[in-house]
Amino acid sequence: MLKFKAAAIFDGYRLWKNKVLITQADGTIEAIVDETEAGESVQTIEGILTPGLVNCHCHLELSHLKDVIAPHTGLIEFLCSVVTKRNFPAELIQQKIKEAEQEMAQNGIVAVGDIGNTADTAVVKASSSIYWHNFVEVLSFTDDKASDAIAHYQSALNQLKQALSASSLPHRSSLVPHAPYSISPETFRRLNEITQEQVISIHNQEHPAENELYQSGGGDYLKLFKIFGIDRSPFPVTGVSSLHSILPYFDRGQTILLVHNTCSTQEEIEWALHYAEKKGIRLQFCLCINANLYIENKTPPAEILWRSGSPVVIGTDSYSSNWQLSIASEIKTLQQHFPSIPLETLLQWATLQGARALQWDNSLGSFEKGKKPGITSLDLEAGTSRLVPLHE
Repeated sequence: MLKFKAAAIFDGYRLWKNKVLITQADGTIEAIVDETEAGESVQTIEGILTPGLVNCHCHLELSHLKDVIAPHTGLIEFLCSVVTKRNFPAELIQQKIKEAEQEMAQNGIVAVGDIGNTADTAVVKASSSIYWHNFVEVLSFTDDKASDAIAHYQSALNQLKQALSASSLPHRSSLVPHAPYSISPETFRRLNEITQEQVISIHNQEHPAENELYQSGGGDYLKLFKIFGIDRSPFPVTGVSSLHSILPYFDRGQTILLVHNTCSTQEEIEWALHYAEKKGIRLQFCLCINANLYIENKTPPAEILWRSGSPVVIGTDSYSSNWQLSIASEIKTLQQHFPSIPLETLLQWATLQGARALQWDNSLGSFEKGKKPGITSLDLEAGTSRLVPLHE
C-alpha cells in the first residue's frame, strides 16, 4: 500500500485535514483514514492532494499558436486570426501538440474534453496517459452545405477513433456544433439526430455580437463571415438571444457542455436549465476564465452560476488564447475574481463535476474505494499543480 498526507486532502466532495490517503501500488484508492490510524511509511506531499484534474475544454491541435495572437485583441479579431494563421509546418504542429499533452499530464490533468477540426492530434493521443473525449467540431454556415460538412468532419472523427482504438483507456469521439455563429439550422437538426445520448459541446455566448446576430442579423460577426466569402448573416433572425435560438434544436438526451458563457445572463441560464429539464438533456456550464481574460479581458458569470446551483466545469481553452494549460491556474484566477465561491466548490468543478460531465466518474474525479483517479498536488497560491508519482 502507498500512503500520502498533505496540508489538506480534497476527496472530490470536501476538504479534510489530518488525514492520510491510502492506495494500492497502482494508484487504486483504498481509503482515507485519520493520521493516527495510518501507521508507518506515510509520504508527505506539499500543497493540497486532489483527484486528477479534469480539463473539459481544450484545443490541443492549436498548441502551435502559443504567443502568436496577442492578448486583448477582442473575440472577433481573435477568431479571424485563428482562421488565417493555420499555415504552419506539420512537424512544428506535431511537436507543439506533444509538448502541450506532456504539460497537461505533468500538471495532473487526467481527462480532457478536446476540440478538434482535424485528426492532427491522433498520434500523440494514441500513446497518452490522459483520457480523451474528442469533440470534432462541425462548421457549416448554410443548409445546402450541411451534408458535405458532416461527411468531412466525420472523416476526421473516424481517423481519431481508429488511432485510439488500440488504447487501454476508454477514449470517446463525437461530432459537435462549433458555435451558434457557424452552424446552419439544418446542420443543427442533423447533429441533434447524430448525437443522441452523447456528450457534446458548443461555444456559447462569448461575445454580445453573437446575440445581435440572431436578434437583428447584424453585428461584428459579419467581419468573420467575409473571410469565408459570405456577405451577410446566413442565420435566421429570431429576435431573441443566441442561446434561446439554438438550444431548442437539441432534444435527444445529450449532455451538452456550454463553453465560455461570457455574456450569459441569469435569465438565460435559468431558462436553459428549465428547457434542459423539460427535454431530458443535461447541461454543463464550462468556464475558461483565463481565456476570457486573454481575449477580451472579461470574466464569465461564475458567481451567478454558483448561486443558481448550475452544474459547472472548468477548461483551459487552447494555447492560442491562454498563457498555460493549467486547471490550477484557472482555479486561482476564479478565486481572485470570485472570492465568495467556496474553495470546495471550485475543486469539485475541477475534479468530480468534470468527470461526471465527461461521463468518466466511474473511475475518475474522487478518492473513492476502487477508483483510479490519479493523484494531483495543488499549490493554489502559485496556481500550479503536479502529478504525484506512484512509487511501488
